[in-house]
Parts: sequence; C-alpha cells; structure tokens
Amino acid sequence: MRITLVTMPWHPIDLPSLQIGLLHALVSRTRPQDAVREFHGSLRWAEFLLERSGGRLRPGDYVRVGSDSIFHGLGDWVFSGVLYDDPDWGGERLRDYAERHAITVGTARDMRAYAAEFIAECADAVLADDPDVAGFTTTFMQNVSSLALARELKRRSPRLTIVFGGSNCDGPMGHALHRNHRFVDQVVRGEGEYAFPALLRHLDEGTPPADVPGLCWWDGETSRANDESRRTVAPADIPSPDYDQWQSALDASPVAEYVHPKLVVEGARGCWWGEKHHCTFCGLNGSAMAFRAKPGERLWDEVDHLVRRHRILDVVTVDNIIDMAYFRDFLPRAAASGWDLRMHYEVKSNLTREQLALLADSGTVHIQPGIESLGSRVLDLMDKGVTGARNVRTLRECENHSLTCSWNLLYGFPGESADDYAAVVDQLPALVHLQPPGGAHRIQLERFSPHFDDPGLGFGKRAPAEMYQHVYDLPESELTDLVYLFDTEDAGLGGEAEARLKQAVERWLLGHPSSTLTFEEDGDALFVHDRRRGWPSRTHRFTGWQADALRLLESGRNAAALYRLLTEDGHPPTPGQVAGWLRRALELGLLFRDGRTYVSLPTWRVPVRMDEPGQVYGSFYHRRGPGFVIVMDRRDKEASARYTFDDPDLLATFDALQEPTPLDELTGVQQEAASLLACEGLALLADGRAVALPPRIQHWPVPCTGI
Repeated sequence: MRITLVTMPWHPIDLPSLQIGLLHALVSRTRPQDAVREFHGSLRWAEFLLERSGGRLRPGDYVRVGSDSIFHGLGDWVFSGVLYDDPDWGGERLRDYAERHAITVGTARDMRAYAAEFIAECADAVLADDPDVAGFTTTFMQNVSSLALARELKRRSPRLTIVFGGSNCDGPMGHALHRNHRFVDQVVRGEGEYAFPALLRHLDEGTPPADVPGLCWWDGETSRANDESRRTVAPADIPSPDYDQWQSALDASPVAEYVHPKLVVEGARGCWWGEKHHCTFCGLNGSAMAFRAKPGERLWDEVDHLVRRHRILDVVTVDNIIDMAYFRDFLPRAAASGWDLRMHYEVKSNLTREQLALLADSGTVHIQPGIESLGSRVLDLMDKGVTGARNVRTLRECENHSLTCSWNLLYGFPGESADDYAAVVDQLPALVHLQPPGGAHRIQLERFSPHFDDPGLGFGKRAPAEMYQHVYDLPESELTDLVYLFDTEDAGLGGEAEARLKQAVERWLLGHPSSTLTFEEDGDALFVHDRRRGWPSRTHRFTGWQADALRLLESGRNAAALYRLLTEDGHPPTPGQVAGWLRRALELGLLFRDGRTYVSLPTWRVPVRMDEPGQVYGSFYHRRGPGFVIVMDRRDKEASARYTFDDPDLLATFDALQEPTPLDELTGVQQEAASLLACEGLALLADGRAVALPPRIQHWPVPCTGI
C-alpha cells in the first residue's frame, strides 16, 4: 500500500509535524511493506506565497495570519473560497466582522488570491506519488485547507481513500466533519496509534471497519461513528517520530533562510492535575485526560537521537504538563549533556526554586506555567490548586534563573467580582520588574472544558464562535458539533473594573523592559536597589531582623509565621514591630500581599532583556551539540547566516581557536580550516595568530519566545 501523510496550513513552518512523524514511524514499524510519503503543505504554502507574490508575502506574514489570528479564523477563511468553489465566499461576512472587532485583514485577502492555484498544485504533487491512502492531520486552523485539498484529490482520483485525524477530529467534532464532507472516507477520532493500523488492515482486506474504536466511516450513504474506546495508548506503544522527510523538504526549501528550525518531542499525554482537578476553562486535553508518560531515560534517548540526526539544538516539548519524575531523570540528563540546548516546557506554577533552577540548567529557556491569575479566589474558581502568592514567587524565580515565562491574565469566571481583583490591581505597579502577562483576556468557552460540559457552572447559553460564520457554510446545528470555540454570555468582571485591570496590565507591559528591583548583600547589610518605572530611583538598606525578614519572605509567609521564625532565630522584634515593618515594606512595593501571605519581590539577578533599547544580544554566537557546532551570524541586518560544523577537522580547528593560537602551532589541515573560517568572517587571522570570533552563548535573553 502507498500512503501519503499530509499536513496543511497553518502548521508552524519552523516545526516538523509531530503527528506525521509519529504516524510515519508507526506505519514503518507495523507495516514495513508499505511505502510512506509525506506532504508538508504548510512549508509549500509559505514557499508558494513567497514566489508568487515576488517576495511581498513572507514567512512573517504566514505567522501573522496562521498563528496570531487564530481566534479570528483568518487562516481558515483564506481557503474557504476554494472549499466552496466561490472566490468571494464569506468576504462580506469577514468585512463586517473585521470592522466590529477592529482587526486588519488585508494580508489574508492578499493570500486568498493564491489559494485556488495552490490547492491545485498540492493535488498535482500528492497524486504524482499515486497513493492509495492520503492521511490528513488537522489541529486548530488546519481544517479548511485540508478539506479543500481532500475535495480536490477525491474529484481527480475517486479511488483514493481520504482519512482525517488529529485534535480537530476529537469527539463529536470528528463525526460532524465526516458527515458534512462526503469526500472524506474515514475520520479517526482520538489517538491514532491503535486505530490507524487497524483501519489500514480493513482497507487491505476490503472489509467494513465497524470494529475500529472511534472511527467514522461511510456505510453506503450513511455516516457511521463507532463508539470511542476508553483505552488510551500506552507510552510503550507511542513511537519515536521520524522527521527525515521533513528535514529533506526544509533543506531544499527557499523558505529555510527565513526560519529557525526546531525539533518536536512528546514525553507525556494527558494531565495529571486535570485527572483530579480539571481547570474549569481548559479543553486542551480533549477526551484524553488520562496522564501517561514515557520514562525519562527513553525521552532523553529520543532527544539524543533527534539532535544528533538533525543537528538541531532547539527542542519543543508538546506535553500539556511536565511529568514530575523528569526532575529526577530526564532533566538531569539534559543538564549533564553539556549541549547548548534551548527547550520549551509547559509546567505547573507551583514548582520550587530548586526545580526551576534545574529547568534552567537543563537548557529549558521558555516555560508556560499556567499562572492565569495573581488572586487566590479567582484561582480557586479555576480549580488551579495554587495561590496568587505562589504565582508571584514563580515569576520572581523566573527572573533569577533567566527563564522566559509566557502567561496570560484571565478573567470572566462565573462567581468572581471586582473585589477579587481590586487588591491585585493595586499591587501590579510593584510587579513591573517581573515578566508581565501577554495581556488581560476574558476567557473563551472551549469544548471539553468543565465550563462547556456543565452549564450549571455559569455558562448556560452558548453558540459557535462568531468567527466560524465566515469560515464554514454549515448550519448552526452542525457547527455546534464541529467547532472548538463558543460564544457565551459574559460573566464576572466587567465595566470600570475590567477597564482598570486592562489598563494596569498595559502599563506593566510598557514599564517592564526598563524596570529592575534587585537584592545585594554586603556583610550583614541587605541592599535593595529600586529602579522600577513609576517608582523613585532609590536604594534601601536593611540590617538585623529586617534583612532576615525579607529573605524569609522569599518563600511566602503570613505575619504570625514570620514573627515565629524571627523569634526562633534570636531576634527580638515585637509582633507590633513586625506588623509595622510589613506595612512599610508594602508601601515601598517590596512585598506582594495575597490575603494574609506576604512575598518579597526583589530578585537576585536580572536577565538580559531582549526588548531593551538598542539591544543586539545574540547577533553572533556559537552553540555546541554532540559532535557539531552551530554558528549564528546576524551582524548584517540585511541578511543572516547559519553554519553547522560537523567535519572533524573543521570542528577541531574551531575548538583550537577558542583562544588566540600561533598559526605555526596548527597542522597544515588546521591552517586550511582556519583560512576557511576567516573567509566566512568566523575567525580572525592577524600577526601570525588566529582566533575564532563567535563567542559561545552563555545566557539567553528574556523574553526568549522563539523556541
């Protein structure tokens, strides 16, 4: 059997498709007689736009439409005219939507003019391999482009079997996608490791796939939806992804010079917190909440293999939450490797100082800790299992360990009130030196979330999100099963209190790049240097029990606990003195108060800030991996270059030239290599000596969101 695995826009063009990588490895393992090809339509689309527009539509525009506009459906709209054979389809609806939501859609309109020709070229390329099966993976905003290509493939080759799968096909969404698109033969709902090989066996044998759990299939003109299995895929049955064809496609692509490629790995599925306390607003785990994780040793072996094979040091983990066992096995292995990794991880926000330090030592530079709020009552409404004080501690420790922390401040929870936010908003100016949220956003209603599953939690009215009106030509009854996001009545915060929260967050975002609040020890004295925007520039000096109090409050304590610890240490303050000092420290913005808990705010270090005025950090550097070195050269603002050294002689010469070295101490081969490095501007030869120029990068700037 000939199988082509397809990923379409708007998959990120700097990442391989984990789903395709897993399915390719799975088919190779379970059906070695089959021929597997991959079609990376997202990469093709970026190439197509670049070429057809004469360089006007670049990969940066791809990101703005495909990722930044995900909650407005612009990427899906680009291809909806092809799906419905009408170049003007949804145009007027989008125009009205854009005016009401104050968004610009010019780039999406420019792209739409090329969509039909692109789909035709994609069909040519896929059918050139004469596949028996075309398997599409679809997540977030990949539905319409995938459907448009599937429809064209079926029109040209009716015998071709079209299979869909991915997160957009989970639960009722998969059945709705199937029954509304006759050209889609089967839809795999849920995890595919067991279902996809079982489906292929039925296709081989020409038998109805009635026993494949969760599968949607056509029984004559009737769309059947098999019952979904409660059995989840065991970690041992999850293959290691195969990215060889993606690498070949990227290496040959004219888009390669615009992207910084990264590897994608998967250590765990599900959410161990959500199994016990499902965060009320979160639907990301779909129908597969059960937490499973590969052993840390195996995950490290996968990372080791992929890094060596692809010569890439940036690693994105897709786990919805880190397995806490990885702090004992996987992360120490990464830290001990000596490689200059850059990793992304999603974590829980109650990690300890030591755990955050290990993340940083392992090469993790970017975390998503799910902070969501700094008010404990609102966090309780979310069922987050963490306090506002603990979240502030996490923000502070991210500064101490140069960890980029991505988070959003969410509001709009049923049962919240303006009083739940007032104390937090009053204190936000004191946090201006810590990493701000991306913004303050009202929550959306997501399928699979407790808010969606239980209208009694406060969202009784719901309808498919407005953006789908310019994406799909389907009745609301079908959209209700097909889509992931829903509109509902506003709850919680509103009016003046909502505006005040948003304004405070905007001021935080503006003030952060130039703000610091740092500790400095000098003998028995503890100095706090305050250079925060909106605060007087000054230095505070603390000694005795007051200095100890600031240190003790790094872990967060109430007044009674603080008094007890100070007394145990032999300090003589009275409870009244401690209370008075706490009030004064709050006035100075040196503490954050969450209910009865106080947290000290100064940091022990300040990371390099990417958004500092005139900052060019990281324009020229090298990174080390196992048997190779990567050099990034962005000294020329008009162009950038990426070099990978894995030739033993060149690598040995580069290592030798980390310190100025006389040329006559180099072998003949090394002298040639030094000349080659000098020709590329990577080494300097002068006065009979040679030295490599790009320094090894030691600390990544914050924010470091490219990973």
